[in-house]
Amino acid sequence: MQGWGIRVAEEIRMGSVNSGGSDGRFNRRAITVDEAQRRVLAAAARTASGHVPLAAAGGRRLAQQLLATSVWPPFARAGLDGYAVRAADTAEASPQSPAALRVVDTVAAGGLALAAVQPGTAARIMTGAPVPPGADAVVMLEQTAEGMAGGERTALVKAAARPGQNVAPQGEEFRLGSAIAGPGELLRPGHIALLATFGYASVPVYRRPRVAIFATGNELLPVEAPLAPGHIRDSNSAMVAAMIRQHGGEPLLCGALPDEPAAVREALRGIGGEADMIVTTGGVSVGDYDAMALLLRSLPRYEEVPGWTSASPETLLFNRVSMRPGSPTSAAWMDGKLVLALSGNPGACFTGFELLGVPALRAMQGDPSPYHRKVHAQLAREIGKGSPHDRYVRVSLQYGEDGRLYADPLAFGKSSMTASLAEAEALAVIPSGSSGAEAGRIVEAWLLT
Repeated sequence: MQGWGIRVAEEIRMGSVNSGGSDGRFNRRAITVDEAQRRVLAAAARTASGHVPLAAAGGRRLAQQLLATSVWPPFARAGLDGYAVRAADTAEASPQSPAALRVVDTVAAGGLALAAVQPGTAARIMTGAPVPPGADAVVMLEQTAEGMAGGERTALVKAAARPGQNVAPQGEEFRLGSAIAGPGELLRPGHIALLATFGYASVPVYRRPRVAIFATGNELLPVEAPLAPGHIRDSNSAMVAAMIRQHGGEPLLCGALPDEPAAVREALRGIGGEADMIVTTGGVSVGDYDAMALLLRSLPRYEEVPGWTSASPETLLFNRVSMRPGSPTSAAWMDGKLVLALSGNPGACFTGFELLGVPALRAMQGDPSPYHRKVHAQLAREIGKGSPHDRYVRVSLQYGEDGRLYADPLAFGKSSMTASLAEAEALAVIPSGSSGAEAGRIVEAWLLT
């Protein structure tokens, strides 16, 4: 570690790392967001899997395909309360001339029919109960009346029934061995119901990725601290932690680090096997005290490692992305894990993690489609400012009276503004150019879900 610090100091002294503010200081080459995502996903190691109780499986990603352990429904069952009948016995039924059928049984949910339905008979049946042998339809209770004929209980059916009416056939939904859900699928409440139906008391899921969060900057204060001149509270760590939880990870809040590359490097190494991924905020620009930029400068560049894989040595994956906000966003492969270095600017930090950290988290949990869902929307208002990089503008989404989807740029559009972060529903992509985008233009919007 000391040798590394001496080497950087020597580079500064000799001028190979100058003190200017240009991108040349770190030999930065911007890559596209698509390419940055590709490199990040290549470095996002999938977490191990294990079993959790069914009740705890909601919101987790499935680690293997699960299959139906029986046909479903396991028997022909009634879809509502009424009478199980032979449809042929009701062919001429009407309110004025109901079909009179002798009631031979009552079948409750969880019970079994004790008598078959023969011509001229019916069985009272409850929702979910097995349909008796001989019956091929269920007439809803509201279309019947009860009576007596020859001292026997009789059902008066007032409407003709069709074969199969209000009957769920055996095996209608699932055959034995049919797929319930596949690897990487996010388990929603409906999945949990299905897994319970087929007897899965424990479920194989991917472990939640553990993500260490470090903030860098001498100006940062803990959230609970009173403000002091020249200082700000560390809001990025809490924001990134919330985003990690939202997408299935477990954040490890590691506090703030000074603007000293050696101290940052020691802290990153010290996290060891506790974390599957590391996120830092701040220190990635070209200032004299940007510790993360200086640290990453010492690593071999991605382009210098032919055929890069996660088995390759420590590598700077990239240190500039063609996007606004957040163009200094960087990533590296260090100590066998992905390190995502985000801007200290809250808006740029948010955008950088959303575009790169979120797909990485999803991929680590086996999501086969980790990228954002995208929609097309019409800009509600003009975005006048151009940019040399594609812009990812925070917007709210709403349908107009004309039925079209509109993307409304949020009022505080500057990347440094935090006021609009809570209202953002999507990131509208405004292509690079000398001008922005006029109102009414169709743009691609990346959904923040």
